[in-house]
Amino acid sequence: MATDTQQGGSSAIKIGKKAFITSALIILALILFSGILTKVLPAGSYDRVIADGRTVVVDGSYRAIPRPDYPVWRWLTAPAEILFAPGNIALVTIMIFLIFVGGSIAILESAGVMEELVRVLVARFGSRKYLLLALMILFFMAISSFIGVYEGMVPMIIFIVPLAISLGWDSLTGLGISLLPLAFGFASSVTNPFTVAVAQRIADLPLFSGSWFRVIFFIAVYALVTAFVTSHAKKVEKNPESSPTFEEDSRIRERLSGNAFLPGNGPAGDETAESSKLRTRALVWFAGCVGVAMVAVLSTARLPGLSDLAFPVLALLFLIGGIGGGIIARLGAASIGKAFARGAANLAPGIMLILMAYSVKHVIVAGGIMDTILYGAARIISGARPMAAAFLVYGSTLVMNFFIGSASAKAFLMMPLLSPLADLVGITRQTAVLAFDFGDGFSNMFFPTNALLLIALSFTCVSYPRWVAWTWKLQIGALAVTSAFLAVAVAIGFGPF
Repeated sequence: MATDTQQGGSSAIKIGKKAFITSALIILALILFSGILTKVLPAGSYDRVIADGRTVVVDGSYRAIPRPDYPVWRWLTAPAEILFAPGNIALVTIMIFLIFVGGSIAILESAGVMEELVRVLVARFGSRKYLLLALMILFFMAISSFIGVYEGMVPMIIFIVPLAISLGWDSLTGLGISLLPLAFGFASSVTNPFTVAVAQRIADLPLFSGSWFRVIFFIAVYALVTAFVTSHAKKVEKNPESSPTFEEDSRIRERLSGNAFLPGNGPAGDETAESSKLRTRALVWFAGCVGVAMVAVLSTARLPGLSDLAFPVLALLFLIGGIGGGIIARLGAASIGKAFARGAANLAPGIMLILMAYSVKHVIVAGGIMDTILYGAARIISGARPMAAAFLVYGSTLVMNFFIGSASAKAFLMMPLLSPLADLVGITRQTAVLAFDFGDGFSNMFFPTNALLLIALSFTCVSYPRWVAWTWKLQIGALAVTSAFLAVAVAIGFGPF
């Protein structure tokens, strides 16, 4: 089954020229800002040791160092330099992942499998769509909060956004029932091994202690996200033109509901029973591959030695699912190759945005000011009263999250300093961990330096500025809720210590 994508038309996943230019200019400004900081702030460094296979900073070891020779022109070459920097395996994996996903989805679009998937889901849940909305938000939040799976679930956006459009909503609603709960679930971690477990282990706290308080917080955040997304969905359902993505969604809606074509056959009205079966088999094959991928992601989430393999395995199974689905639907080799190339090219601008986003951290590290920023935050916190100190931990984590997206990397960088500071200023270490979790999670859906945010948006027609314009009120709500819970944690001496 061939859609308009096979004929050279639009695709469900394509980064628009305007969205790319706007996002690139924003990130370029951040790269330049980071470069200016390397000329303004003094260079400094902490000593580091290896603990449990990870690099940890040594508290009290900060010292000034000579300013590195880092010329201005290298700020602009940073996106290329990080490809050859040590520890770039994760970045290369993300790039390959984008290519595989873009190509595979384009194959499935050309075969009509994507439309078949949406049709099946709409037929099954069309009359209970708000229940479906609430359950999907709960599912994505729980997966990231309790298991720590975030990156591995991002590809599900590709299916959920078209589903939301077919149910009478828009692309933003689709992101609201997938991307938002993934990020907010990660921020409201209960037993997340990459945030709570790592931070508590470094702070010498009992593993997953204080979960009762985190469960209450999780429920509060779930209610906030569900109310926000439901309100928007009802507004769009009542008046579709009120959606910021109305024009783009209209084209997607037309493609999903319009006539489709089979290879070698006429319009969908002439479609044979055999071709319909082939399309269904292709869908079953692809769903099976995705199911195996999800099992792999979930089963390795709590195994540090294997968790790094989850993303490559996910990318490989998407590729197998896409190519296999095309073969089952009897697309020719040439059609499969052309579709794959088209889909990969559609997401190629996303690779450039990700390289630029990673460059922000690269610039401040190469300029020798990463540890200076951390040292400055620690000095401010050390002189504060308990309530103010807790919020300063929150704020300093927000600042570091701008430069370092990885939760576990931030934990190994910050918690060795925050743990003794917590004892010094009179807040419990458990409260420090809670403030760290808050600062790490919620801003992931706001900072343009977060590569996963850029990947997720690249799967849709939603640009970064449009995303910020839609979510800023929710971010303020999240700030209010987290502030209230953090204040309670300080007041009750949230422990055990």
